[in-house]
Amino acid sequence: MSTFTAYRIFEENGKSTGRFVQLTLDDLDAGEVVIKVHYSGINYKDALAATGAGKVIKRFPCVGGVDASGIVESSQDARFKAGDAVIVTGYGLGIDHDGGYAEYMRVPADWVVPLPQAMSLSEAMVLGTAGFTAALAIHRMEQNELRPENGKVIVTGATGGVSSMAIQMLSQQGYHVVALTGKDSEHDYLKMLGATEVLSRKELQMGKRPLEKALWAGAVDSVGGETLSWLTRTMQQRGVIACFGNAGGLELHTSLIPFILRGVRLIGLDAASTVMSLRQQFWPRMAAPTGNPGSLRPRLLDKIANTIEFAQLPEACEKMIAAQSRGRYLIRIKAE
Repeated sequence: MSTFTAYRIFEENGKSTGRFVQLTLDDLDAGEVVIKVHYSGINYKDALAATGAGKVIKRFPCVGGVDASGIVESSQDARFKAGDAVIVTGYGLGIDHDGGYAEYMRVPADWVVPLPQAMSLSEAMVLGTAGFTAALAIHRMEQNELRPENGKVIVTGATGGVSSMAIQMLSQQGYHVVALTGKDSEHDYLKMLGATEVLSRKELQMGKRPLEKALWAGAVDSVGGETLSWLTRTMQQRGVIACFGNAGGLELHTSLIPFILRGVRLIGLDAASTVMSLRQQFWPRMAAPTGNPGSLRPRLLDKIANTIEFAQLPEACEKMIAAQSRGRYLIRIKAE
């Protein structure tokens, strides 16, 4: 190819802003593997970068997109060859290394995961970092003794990409899932995904005591801020919280009481820096047919996927920042 289309993030007047540009391979960051991108997705971090609503880009200019799936165009590493179907998520992609919002990308071979045989390129990006984060949350909580018989698991920001995945994965593992959302029109959608109960964020009484009524054995939190503070106060004895988002604020105001009297455990997740051994473990589990032992494949991927064309990326990012989206945006950069 001579030139190709990419969505690049620039810094202008102290704020990040994105736009479509024409690039060549020589314009991209170094790496051993060149990939023809077929699909990408939109994560909250991507939307923050593209709209300028948050300062997440570490280097300008940078092609956005922390996720991508596609076909290897060329490789200088013996582990990959032209024609291989692959996935790349996280690491520095779209933050300090040119990412997946381009018709071609070039990345270090150590970042590349072979596409599992039971998974399509489009399914991989409906899952993307969101699905991987949900799987990682469940894994970390179960490492900390969470089991279905322990009690209810609450999922906050329930219509978001990670939370939509987590609701399905948890319910399929036999957990009693409670979805918390500020979108009252989405209760039926959340129950369809597998939530046993749905709570309205607008009607929630959080209280202010150091310890409130013990409600949850586990929590998957994408919101942070006041919601996360409330979760620490309402966990059961030895309850475990997996947190990864800040849509509700960066500050955490709580006390030591939940941690020293109830043994509450708060686990932070950074999917982008997860070691390759876990990536190679989770992607086949997310590809395995629902019902197979160990499968983490959400059974309703098609219900949470919103397929858009590459040109619609900026509009979709604005909708995500305005809390007008649900599930996952699947960006079709090149059809399979």
